[in-house]
Amino acid sequence: MTEANTSAAGPLVTSQGTTTIASTVVQKIAGLAAREIPGVYDLGGGAARAFGVLRERIPGASGSAGQGVSVEVGEKQAAVDLQLVVEYGVSIADLARAVRANTITAIEQMTALEVVEVDITVNDVHLPGEDEAPAEEQPARVE
Repeated sequence: MTEANTSAAGPLVTSQGTTTIASTVVQKIAGLAAREIPGVYDLGGGAARAFGVLRERIPGASGSAGQGVSVEVGEKQAAVDLQLVVEYGVSIADLARAVRANTITAIEQMTALEVVEVDITVNDVHLPGEDEAPAEEQPARVE
């Protein structure tokens, strides 16, 4: 799926002017809506997450709200692809339903675009303790 800018959607054209919504806006809304669901650990594949960590360390770099999200936006409709990392033990089927519903609701309420599809790919499962820093070495008790 590629990203495309929106042209004016039906309800966004009035006698007083036109509102255009960029695809990056829809992408960020989708990413934030997906992250709101408990059980979603992160978005994106391994490379995207690694790049996101580097990007966060650069002062002034934009956030990673759209990481793991691609959108296709038309005049009146949008389609979304999400790449998720889920918490271990969470029902993936239930999680996907909740993420899909929340993403559709957020995009449709905020943009007035009809969301025709939300495809979800689960790339990884986050295990408890996986990203904890190793404990600092304890000083020797005996010299």
